[in-house]
Amino acid sequence: MSADSIAEVRISLAFLPLATPISDAKVFTGRQKPLTQVAMLFAEITSKDGHTGLGFSYSKRAGGPGMYAHAREVGADLLGEDPNDIARLWTKLVWAGASVGRSGLSVQAIAAFDNALWDMKAKRAGLPLAKLLGCRRDGVPCYNTSGGFLSSPLPEVLDSVERSIESGIGGIKIKVGHPDPKVDLSRLEAVARQIDGRVALMVDANQQWSRAQALRMCRAMEQYGLVWIEEPLDAYDIEGHAALAAAFDTPIASGEMLVSAGEHFAMIRGKAVDFIQPDAARVGGVTQFLRVAAMGEEAQLAMAPHFAMELHVHLSAAYAHDAWVEHFDWLDPLFNERQEIADGRMLISDRPGFGVSLSEQARAWTASSCRIDAAGISDGAL
Repeated sequence: MSADSIAEVRISLAFLPLATPISDAKVFTGRQKPLTQVAMLFAEITSKDGHTGLGFSYSKRAGGPGMYAHAREVGADLLGEDPNDIARLWTKLVWAGASVGRSGLSVQAIAAFDNALWDMKAKRAGLPLAKLLGCRRDGVPCYNTSGGFLSSPLPEVLDSVERSIESGIGGIKIKVGHPDPKVDLSRLEAVARQIDGRVALMVDANQQWSRAQALRMCRAMEQYGLVWIEEPLDAYDIEGHAALAAAFDTPIASGEMLVSAGEHFAMIRGKAVDFIQPDAARVGGVTQFLRVAAMGEEAQLAMAPHFAMELHVHLSAAYAHDAWVEHFDWLDPLFNERQEIADGRMLISDRPGFGVSLSEQARAWTASSCRIDAAGISDGAL
C-alpha cells in the first residue's frame, strides 16, 4: 500500500480574455451573447512525498465563480488521502456535494481535482498520460474550429483555412446554424471549394435546428462528404439524433454539452450518434471520461472530444477506434508548453502527465485563489 498522501491543494480561478468576441449559432438565434472570455478553474495538488499534479476545468460563459466556490468547499476532503486512489476520491468528492447533484457544475468543479490526480499519477510513472492509459497511436488527427465561427466574415474564414492547412492541421470545422440557411450553404460551399479535398471538413450547428430544419440541412450537406455534422439538434434529443444518424450517410456527432457519464450512456444506448464527443472537463474529469470511452468502444463509435486539446490529445490517443482532437489555440497563453502538429496530426509529446505547466500570464489573470492544507483554508494564496 502507498504511504504517500495529499498534503496540499491549491485552487485558482482565472479569466482568459478572447482577442475578439466570438459568436456561433446560439448568438445569431438570440439564445446567448457573444463569448468574450473563458473562466478557467485550476487545481494544483501536492503530496507528502513531493509529487505534484495540475488539472483544470472551465466554463465558457456563466459558472466559473460557482465552480470555484464548490471546489473550495469540497477540496479539503482530499487531504490525507492516497493520491493513487483516484476513482475512490472522485466518488468521495461527488458525494460530498451530492445534494446539489452528481452532474453539471458540481462534477465540473471535481474535474479539476480528478485531472490533477491523473496528471500526478502519470508524472510519478514518468509517462505522458496517453502512455499511462495504453497509447494506441503517437499522434491524433486534428481539426481547427477557432477560425470558422459565424461571427467571422467569409474572407477571414477562408484565410484561416489556408493558415490552418499550412500549419499541418488535418481538418477544418465551420459553424453553421445561421437563421438563414442560405448563409450556411453559401459559406460551406466556399470553404469546401477553398479546401478542394486537401483536408477533412466538418460542420457544427450548435443545437440550433429543429427536427425539420435538420432533415433539410443534413440532406443539402450530404454532397460535401463531411466527416460529421455536429449537434444538429438539442443535445438531449436522443430520438431526433438517432433518426438523423439512421437517415444519412454523413455521420452525426454530439455530446459536448452533456455533463455526466450517465447522459452519454443514454445517447450511446439510443444509437443517436456516430461520433461521441465527451469533454473531460464537463463530465467530471479523466475518470468519468474513461467510462464514456469504454462504452463508446463497445458500441464501435468514433470519437472527437470537445475543446481542451491539452487534455484530449492523450485521451484520443488511447481510444480503440477512430478519434480526432479539436485544435483551439485559445488556451495557449495559459501554459508554457505547446502542442506539436505535423502531417494533419497532433503529436503526443514525451513530457510526463498532460505535459503542461501554468504560465505567469495565467497567474496574472487569476481572480480568486486559495490554499488548503492541514492548517485550513488560506484565501488569496497562490
